[in-house]
Amino acid sequence: MSLTLLSFQKWAIKCAGMLIFAINFFIFLLFDLFETILCVIYRFLDELFEGESSSCYCHNREKWGRNVGDGEDSKVSETLYGRKNVFRQMGFLGIPRKLEDFKKIGGGGMGMRWSDCGCEACVDWMKDGGQRLHVVVRQPSRATEEDCSGKPTENVIFLHGFLSSSLFWTETVFPNLSETSKCNYRLFAVDVLGFGRSPKPRDCLYTISDHLDMIENSVIDPFELTSFHLVAHSMGCVIALALAAKYSNIVKSITLVAPPYFPCSREEASSIALERLAGKALWPPLLFGSSFMTRYEHLGRCVCFLVCRNHRLWERILKLLTRRRDLHFIVVDLTRHTHHSAWHNMHNVICGGAKFMDNYLETLANSKVKIWVVQGTRDQVVPIECSNNIKMKVPDSEVDHIANADHGTVIFGREKDFTDKLEHLWQRAVAA
Repeated sequence: MSLTLLSFQKWAIKCAGMLIFAINFFIFLLFDLFETILCVIYRFLDELFEGESSSCYCHNREKWGRNVGDGEDSKVSETLYGRKNVFRQMGFLGIPRKLEDFKKIGGGGMGMRWSDCGCEACVDWMKDGGQRLHVVVRQPSRATEEDCSGKPTENVIFLHGFLSSSLFWTETVFPNLSETSKCNYRLFAVDVLGFGRSPKPRDCLYTISDHLDMIENSVIDPFELTSFHLVAHSMGCVIALALAAKYSNIVKSITLVAPPYFPCSREEASSIALERLAGKALWPPLLFGSSFMTRYEHLGRCVCFLVCRNHRLWERILKLLTRRRDLHFIVVDLTRHTHHSAWHNMHNVICGGAKFMDNYLETLANSKVKIWVVQGTRDQVVPIECSNNIKMKVPDSEVDHIANADHGTVIFGREKDFTDKLEHLWQRAVAA
């Protein structure tokens, strides 16, 4: 009887697995079909509303004759062209495209597209030509350069993650700083390029180089920083490591919260990052959302058209339903981007940056920069192994796993503990 029951259980598990695979395959096959159809529709609509159609990434990069993703300078991810689509591979998308169209990816220009929101909050960055990032600066709470203890001012740059803004830090860490830190630290919370109140130009591919240039022009150069600490979350960790590697001689410490890092060969890094962070799966919901928005350029644009372009309507509805005058900043930040900026950040920073992570970490390991990595054990966005991977790559790094915390609650709900540990790291780095 027990053997029969065991055999039945194995058969049931096998059948359930086959059923899940079939459902998963069928749904993503439909997405492939809709994506192919929408490619044609959006080309027509862009031509109708903007006077010219904007290129997309529906053709393999070989058809462009471009070495996209090759070389340190481009930092354009292979995953933009490496996403497989059954119908596209069968030749259903036979629309001829000219090679020079590549230069018009995103439609060109600084302005918003017809499918983007044009409200004052979303276009405010264009008033100064989009040359600077939005940065929240918190100066030390003292009038002179040195306090009574004679300590010089320390600088800290905060970088948020995907679909977030500087509020991620100003609403969590800033209110929990000790009086000593308020006196001795100058804080810079940055809205990274493409998110929050920072520029979202259409003619930008949002590569790591683009991010570094903007941070230099908005923070490092104008404030004449000669040394600084870095604190970053999720996608911001990739940018932070690139920035730290470039300024390894003056960066004092790096705090990485849930950093995406998969050690592998440079040739495979981008595709592995795509599979691990946005694999084709219907469950859990966060993975499905990442997969849908990362793999389907035109379907993702539809979501942004419905949600981001109409964010004021959705915010009013949420305020009525929740009876709250002000929504939580996480909800507001989710819509403060364009499809173009979010799409390219996901591919060119998170996936494309994966092939440079080893070099960044090696540079920092040789420079003996203090690195603190913190991640929740229930993180469903970035696998927990990523923090362990950094520990293996940089043995001197300090890694903390927060029990029962996920991608957000690794900070939310424990803001004071996180800030206290952060201040302790800064103090040790300064004393070293």
